[in-house]
Amino acid sequence: MAKNTRAQSLEHLNDKIREFARLREWDQFHSPKNLCMALSVECAELMEHFQWLTEEQSRHLPHATKAEAATEIADVLIYLIRLSQVLDVDLLASVQAKLIANAEKYPVEKARGSAQKYTKFK
Repeated sequence: MAKNTRAQSLEHLNDKIREFARLREWDQFHSPKNLCMALSVECAELMEHFQWLTEEQSRHLPHATKAEAATEIADVLIYLIRLSQVLDVDLLASVQAKLIANAEKYPVEKARGSAQKYTKFK
């Protein structure tokens, strides 16, 4: 998918989520605190699908489990987008800035194949 199309898709999704909340008059409930809490709950619901699995099992989920995880991933993204709306954060710009910062903290020559935090690099 072309870069422009991705941005348009995210913008379209952003609009749909904003309209969904507006039609239900949920703005009154969508404080940053409440949205963060809801996001955390959805992340925990996603994690439930992986709890007690081995690394290998987590990479090869049964179809039904993968479908359930996909639903939770969607919930996580919806709450994340909604939080960015309420806080007036440009989600794409924030991600792009974070990728630049991460590239500086995790240079390829030090980070390749390593799970260490950048503060542990020598």
